[in-house]
Amino acid sequence: MGTPLRKLSGDPDCKNGACPTLWGTADGEDYVVQGHVISDPEVLEQLGMPEGETAVMVPAAVLEGFFRARR
Repeated sequence: MGTPLRKLSGDPDCKNGACPTLWGTADGEDYVVQGHVISDPEVLEQLGMPEGETAVMVPAAVLEGFFRARR
C-alpha cells in the first residue's frame, strides 16, 4: 500500500464526489492535486514540463478553501 492520503480541500460546487481535490500525505511532506487533465497543446507548451510529468487544472476555490481552513 502507498502513502496514506487525507482530503484537505475539495471543489465546493462538486455534485458527484469525483471533483478537483487537494490531498495531503499523512506525514505532511507532499500534496496530491486531483483535477482536470490539461490537454490543450498551447497550454502544455507554455508549461514546458519534462517528460514523465503532467499538469491538472483545479478551481481556485479548492486552494482557497485549504488556506482559509489553515488560518
